[in-house]
Amino acid sequence: MNLKKQMGQFPNEKRKIYFSTLPNYTNGKFQNILPTPALLEGESMTKLLLQTLCKIENVTPKLPIPFVVTDLKNLKPEENALVWFGHSSYFIQIDGKKFLVDPVFSGNASPMPGSIKAFPGSDHYKPEDMPDIDVLLISHDHWDHLDYSTVQTLKEKVGKVICGLGTGQHFEYWGWETDKIIEKNWWESIDLADGFTVTLTPARHFSGRLLNRNISLWTSFVLQTPSKKLFLGGDSGYGNHFTEIGEKYGPFDLAVMECGQYNEKWPYIHSLPEQIIEEVKELKARNFIPVHHSKFKLAQHPWFEPLELVSKYAEENNVPITHPIIGEKVDLDQLGEVAWKKWWEELM
Repeated sequence: MNLKKQMGQFPNEKRKIYFSTLPNYTNGKFQNILPTPALLEGESMTKLLLQTLCKIENVTPKLPIPFVVTDLKNLKPEENALVWFGHSSYFIQIDGKKFLVDPVFSGNASPMPGSIKAFPGSDHYKPEDMPDIDVLLISHDHWDHLDYSTVQTLKEKVGKVICGLGTGQHFEYWGWETDKIIEKNWWESIDLADGFTVTLTPARHFSGRLLNRNISLWTSFVLQTPSKKLFLGGDSGYGNHFTEIGEKYGPFDLAVMECGQYNEKWPYIHSLPEQIIEEVKELKARNFIPVHHSKFKLAQHPWFEPLELVSKYAEENNVPITHPIIGEKVDLDQLGEVAWKKWWEELM
């Protein structure tokens, strides 16, 4: 596969001229609300790379990840459901519309063949398993969230793409019709009609598909439907934006929270499990589902640790949590009424 094509394309001059008028764009790059160094103060990339050579147990599962086969094309029209596909990919059918978030169905989270491969069992779902999608949501352009081969295979099934500023350039370069692509800044909303609104909200992270960082925007989303309000979190470290989002748009029926691929050496760009509980409270979310785990090894923690810790902290703080098996339907009308199995314990 052509690596140059996979990389996408930098924002064009017209986009950059517009970006330069925005308060969160300085010196040719988008900026986080808070200062966000890639590493903890005093840490170096060299030291971090050396530490990755140390042997850590259970960074990959010894047995295949379990999954459930759900026929997404034949869901009842009245069903309000979420189906998680491992890592940060998930499908939502709600109030008659279908949304797909950050799909990565190619079997790896890197452009390099054979690298960062999906864990056995975690890669059952493919583009051909998807029904027609009203809206494809892309939180940012990192390889584990924007997968070239996946989105290209889905192209004819997708009605609209909603993404942060700059990310739309990739889709244009890949031959998508411009009228399918909607790219916005934080706090901007898209009225999808019939009581559906998508609002882009801040995240504390970064972007880039190779060496050029932050030339496109990273984002989370607020999805308002006729019957529900959902927070769809992109990759993010802890920050004051969670409180602001909660105050402006909460309470939420469900928050989808990125939980995994973290390290205490880079605490500003990925939240630690204990921080996620605070974020859920600040969002005023009645329930949450942790994602960004159980498919790819992108950090040096045991593969099951994100689920083990965040479920423990949720129980200790009486915060309702949802943790389905890959492919298992989450009934959005019955949140909090299901006793979810701690499926990862059988693989530890």
